[in-house]
Amino acid sequence: MIKKFLLASLVLSQLMVSCSSDETTPETEPEVVVPEKPEPEKTLEEQIAELLKKPYSELTPDQQKTKLEAEANEMLVQLDKTKKLSALETIENLTNLLNESPVDIFNGKSNNGIEEALTVSGAYGVYTWNSTQKIWVKTASSTELKFVFPAKKAQTTNNAIFTVKSTSSDIKYLTIDTYGEWAWNSAAGNYTQVKPDLNDWFYLPTSGDAVLTIDNTQAAIFTLTAKYADGKQVPTDLAYKVTLNDGYTWEMSSTKAVQNTAKSTLTYNGKNLISFTGGSSTEVDKLIGNDELGQYRGKANGLVTLLDNFVIIADMNLAQDAADRIALEKSLPHPAYSSNTHVSDMSTYNKKLAEGKVAHFNKNIKLILVSKKDGTKIADIVQHAEKEDNSYYSEIDYYNAVNYLRFNDKTEVEMGVYFSKGFDTFYTKFNDFAASFQK
Repeated sequence: MIKKFLLASLVLSQLMVSCSSDETTPETEPEVVVPEKPEPEKTLEEQIAELLKKPYSELTPDQQKTKLEAEANEMLVQLDKTKKLSALETIENLTNLLNESPVDIFNGKSNNGIEEALTVSGAYGVYTWNSTQKIWVKTASSTELKFVFPAKKAQTTNNAIFTVKSTSSDIKYLTIDTYGEWAWNSAAGNYTQVKPDLNDWFYLPTSGDAVLTIDNTQAAIFTLTAKYADGKQVPTDLAYKVTLNDGYTWEMSSTKAVQNTAKSTLTYNGKNLISFTGGSSTEVDKLIGNDELGQYRGKANGLVTLLDNFVIIADMNLAQDAADRIALEKSLPHPAYSSNTHVSDMSTYNKKLAEGKVAHFNKNIKLILVSKKDGTKIADIVQHAEKEDNSYYSEIDYYNAVNYLRFNDKTEVEMGVYFSKGFDTFYTKFNDFAASFQK
């Protein structure tokens, strides 16, 4: 009906224009309006380069502190609404019920929760919560995976339904269902495995969809899509989205290629609350199972944005940092225990090692706080090696890497000290916010 009304209105308006004058006018060429081309979206590198050109703020560290707390409080006002979301409370209760009475959605292969329902395909069955016996009662199904349960912890009536459907890929995923047994071998002088691990294979999904309903009303939608290549278990493209009927949307996507990318956003009615964009040249497949291969870590950069204003820039050369750390450890031979000066040697060793790691961090890892609203950089994050203040007595000195904020006037303030005072309102609100999830 609405479409017909709009169509009739359009036709009538055209007739009114054409009949508004009986005079004939010479035909003229219609004016051609060429639409402006939209500016292409800037790459992550271009966004970071633009932000790095911003001047440093002239505000003092104390003035910045007041401003930062105001920004943080604004974010908490938005996040505070999430603790009242019925969908999140219901998902939390489903997780608790699955922990209380684990279900075997893979027919004897493994104890699983709702995470596996979306990320691994081939699971079917209808599970209904029995509030009296505190167990899940399974009904066979060959088409869907469904959980019927109470929406809230205090309820006994099953008024929520979580339904999952997925499509399988041809990529198998190996998981350990039951760990083997180990026993002490006195002849070998070590532990040996006397019973092997029990492994299971599952097919990874190309897509997965889940719907949560509460009192027969849709409360949340979960979608997942994945693409694979060359038989690898790590997806080349992955997208995950959660849409809540309360106005919140969480999206995450990643692409594995020569230049890996990852994005995630939390929005409320279209307004950005928190977003992350990252990119790296890490060779993921070569790092799987061996994180010590530092040369495959590559470079990485990222932006964390709060409320479209407060930005954290990360520009990291992970491969160089790994290489520098390996070279540092090789250049510092571990002191001999038999030495008469072992205690002082260990203290010197710990200090040089910590100072070296900090120097490499400051060279290879760049972290900067930026205010997009003001168009200024707030502070750099740098590290210093500081002697550890042990609560117990030790003759050997130990050192830690401590994060500092470096402001425009070259003032450096230890982050723990800087944020420990002047944020009373924020801490009170944050503690109230966090406590709501511990009930």
